[in-house]
Amino acid sequence: MGNCHTVGPNEALVVSGGCCGSDEKQYVYGGWAWAWWCITDTQRISLEIMTLQPRCEDVETAEGVAITVTGVAQVKIMTEKELLAVACEQFLGKNVQDVKNVVLQTLEGHLRSILGTLTVEQIYQDRDQFAKLVREVAAPDVGRMGIEILSFTIKDVYDKVDYLSSLGKTQIAAVQRDADIGVAEAERDAGIREAECKKEMLNIKFMADTKIADSKRAFELQKAAFTEEVNMKTAEAQLAYELQSAREQQKIRQEEIEIEVVERKKQIEVEEKEVLRMEKELTATVKQPAEAEAYRIQQIAEGEKVKQILLAQAEAEKIRKIGEAEAFVIEAVGMAEAEGLKLKAEALQKYGEAAQLALVLDALPEIAAKVSAPLSKVDEIVILSGEKGSTMSDVNRLLAEIPNSVRAITGVDLTKLPLFQKATEAKE
Repeated sequence: MGNCHTVGPNEALVVSGGCCGSDEKQYVYGGWAWAWWCITDTQRISLEIMTLQPRCEDVETAEGVAITVTGVAQVKIMTEKELLAVACEQFLGKNVQDVKNVVLQTLEGHLRSILGTLTVEQIYQDRDQFAKLVREVAAPDVGRMGIEILSFTIKDVYDKVDYLSSLGKTQIAAVQRDADIGVAEAERDAGIREAECKKEMLNIKFMADTKIADSKRAFELQKAAFTEEVNMKTAEAQLAYELQSAREQQKIRQEEIEIEVVERKKQIEVEEKEVLRMEKELTATVKQPAEAEAYRIQQIAEGEKVKQILLAQAEAEKIRKIGEAEAFVIEAVGMAEAEGLKLKAEALQKYGEAAQLALVLDALPEIAAKVSAPLSKVDEIVILSGEKGSTMSDVNRLLAEIPNSVRAITGVDLTKLPLFQKATEAKE
């Protein structure tokens, strides 16, 4: 069995070994590969850009001037299969720093050799050409190692004997001299040109002033003519305006009169409508409520009248009913009393004098009680008599009147009773 190995686009995978002693190698970058256990080997190499800074110090040029040159180079391992195989053959198993050292020494060697064939002026003044020459010379050698030079630039060029600064001073002096001469010539030409321009300016100014004066005079004349014409037109316009204004005022006044007439008519119509509205309002708010109130009072009066009539009829009916009832009661009582008296009379007639006497005797205590009732409120009775023995006479006289009173009340004559006759005879 084995493992599946993957790599990104910034590194390459080298698979070596295999079955039956195979020496075929597989190079993969940005992909995957299968590796058998025990019989295959996998190694990785970086494809990232490597930045180098070659530096050559105190290198003599073609003129024997010692200078120091520094540069910056960008290199990387190429991905073509043949070149990648060459790079893996030489750098596989080494770290990035070891690869950088090998390439850096190669570049510095070629840089030293090229510096010995050029002058200081050529190196200093045309750095791009110098860097291009270094790339062209070093590219085949590093290419045989599977390395590609992406870019190479000269970073700095200087020396320790002030050769470059001296060249600069000479150039600066020459440039300053040429500048001073140029300034003087420019000032001279500027003065001449300034005088010519001033002369031309004065000539043009005089001509312009003349033309300005002519134009001013013509302007004033034309202005006076225009002013006169304008005044005439203004007067005519003012007169026409006043006439037209009077006509317009007259029309406006006429329109105002018509508007006032129309407004007056509208006002009259409004007042008439207001009168009708007020009449309707009075009818709605006063007349109709008054009629409604009168109708309500009339209905209430009629209802009260009917109520009183009904109450009177009911009272009369009540009285009549009460009278009929009382009459019926009286009649019933009378009939009952009559029937009782009739029955009593029949009973008395049946039982004779003994029964009548028994009834009278039974009623006498009650009669005596009623007769003597007023006397029960008297504390004492004093009988005054002028004759001796008159008191007994008065008592006898009263007793003699009792039979008459009983006969008047009950119809029974006590004088016919044997007991009463005996009492009377004994008295005599």
